[in-house]
Amino acid sequence: MTWYVRSPRGVIEPRETSAASGPGGPLLSSGSWYAFRWRVAVGDQELTRAELDALAESRRPLVRLRDRWVVLDLDEIRRRAGHRGRAMGAAEALGSVLAGSVEESGERVEVRADGALEDLRARLSAPEHVPSGATEPPQPPGLAATLRDYQLLGFRWLHRMTALGLGVCLADDMGLGKTVTLIALHLHRHTPPGTAGATLVVCPASVLGTWEREIRRFAPHVPVRRHHGRERNLEGVRDGEFVLTTYGTLRRDAARLTAAGPWSLVVADEAQHVKNPFSRTARALRAVPSAARVALTGTPVENNLSELWAVLDWTTPGLLGPLPAFRHRYADAVEGRRDPATTAALARVVRPFLLRRRKSDPGIAPELPRRTETDHAVPLTAEQAGLYEAAVREGLASVSGTRGMARRGLVVKLLTSLKQICNHPAQYLKEEPGRTTDGSGRLAGRSGKLEFFDELLDTVLAQGAATLVFTQYVRMARLLRDHLTSRGVPVLLLHGGTPVARREEMVRRFQDGEVPVFLLSLKAAGTGLNLTRAEHVVHFDRWWNPAVETQATDRAYRIGQTRPVQVHRLVTEGTVEDRVAELLERKRSLADAVLGDGEGALTELSDAELAGLVALRGGGA
Repeated sequence: MTWYVRSPRGVIEPRETSAASGPGGPLLSSGSWYAFRWRVAVGDQELTRAELDALAESRRPLVRLRDRWVVLDLDEIRRRAGHRGRAMGAAEALGSVLAGSVEESGERVEVRADGALEDLRARLSAPEHVPSGATEPPQPPGLAATLRDYQLLGFRWLHRMTALGLGVCLADDMGLGKTVTLIALHLHRHTPPGTAGATLVVCPASVLGTWEREIRRFAPHVPVRRHHGRERNLEGVRDGEFVLTTYGTLRRDAARLTAAGPWSLVVADEAQHVKNPFSRTARALRAVPSAARVALTGTPVENNLSELWAVLDWTTPGLLGPLPAFRHRYADAVEGRRDPATTAALARVVRPFLLRRRKSDPGIAPELPRRTETDHAVPLTAEQAGLYEAAVREGLASVSGTRGMARRGLVVKLLTSLKQICNHPAQYLKEEPGRTTDGSGRLAGRSGKLEFFDELLDTVLAQGAATLVFTQYVRMARLLRDHLTSRGVPVLLLHGGTPVARREEMVRRFQDGEVPVFLLSLKAAGTGLNLTRAEHVVHFDRWWNPAVETQATDRAYRIGQTRPVQVHRLVTEGTVEDRVAELLERKRSLADAVLGDGEGALTELSDAELAGLVALRGGGA
């Protein structure tokens, strides 16, 4: 009987015996190295390296091997025999075996693992990946709270993964208690014989006070300090201490925070702030040494899969390979071609390292009241319609015939102009409050959105309810503030330039019922704040990214909310606002957490498609 050499497969194995730690230690050390090698078989018997080398020297395609006649593809055998394999880091090796394939010598090859790496792959691929007979840790005794079932599962998952030497991303919906879950992990790691060192939390300035209050509330015996402002000091940091800092301070004090390590744990809260891996913030965060890394975010992907790569490459460097290779292997196929096999392979790699629960999941926060979302179609005024049509004519003329970055910039400029006109002519014309171009100083009567907003707010205030109002434009927020003030409506305004202490005071006043309307810049206040007094959330303009809008809504719709929440999205009918949501909805089919690139995706439309998108259709006055 004649046998044929089977198509080669790959195997990844340790280059050294120290790749696996001893009992109780991490199974995957960042200092471990693995090697890829080819696995060539005759029938079901794998050839040794010596046999493969001998076959490569054969001059005939038919040879005798192991008492069998074997038919060879000589070119293939020689190519495999000459390839001695390349070294790869522990995280890259794990990512490859979880995906089930690796690109080697320009081709994608099926791959498996050997030894401890295979044990780890099997463990991570299993549901809950809890070893048979293992005892799950109870809630830490020092935690002054009772974890909900899903929070306890999250805490145990964080413990298992960080104990294995792996970084992770906890991506629960906003308001499901990621902070208290992380505090539980800190307490467990520092219960004797816990991990030496302190925990560093890097977060936006708007939630610095929230972190301190939550730690003092849920772990009152744990020391906590802020490393922020003029009096920041890292001297005398103790084991088991929490150190809180902001992304801005991280950039300024990168060397000091790095020198203060290694930290027991580094936590990046609202981790979408480091979605650009080449930013100063991301580079500074990568330089801080730690035994474990945890990313917290309600939106692991806001715009594209490269942002997911950036988060996971910080938590577990090398897991998804270099960024260009990741784009070639996964992002292009998933985002561009909707390839199901590639999507499934990426999910196999990502799933063990990213835990995501939603408020709508069965058993998750069943006590939350209902949330109602409504899109309100509002007309343009005659002034808005005239400005809109003029901006469309001028914008399309300037875009026509341009290419590349210049074209993209002109398209974004056009879309921004149209969005501002849809909000209010005064925003587009850069009028200051009280100093309108017609000299009247009035804002009322010029914007369909503002007229509807006034009517909506009158109803809400008559009910004694509180309202959050989000806009992506600080200028529009200021116009709304001055308009409401002129009507005698008490109002607060929070934007990116608001000092931390002032933010905390505003949140307190709103939560205490002193002020019924809170205007917020979407970028500055779309994350981290707890504003459960609000029963209504108004999106005055659209961010064109549903994940960001959902995060903003979750300032009110989160644990602690006891009343139904009504979400109002204002959309000018017949305009680009009326049609862009349909375009972005198509992007949702890629995957749960994969969204379109907002305005960035629209810059790639053809001239004809762009004209169809922005043309005014019947909705104007």
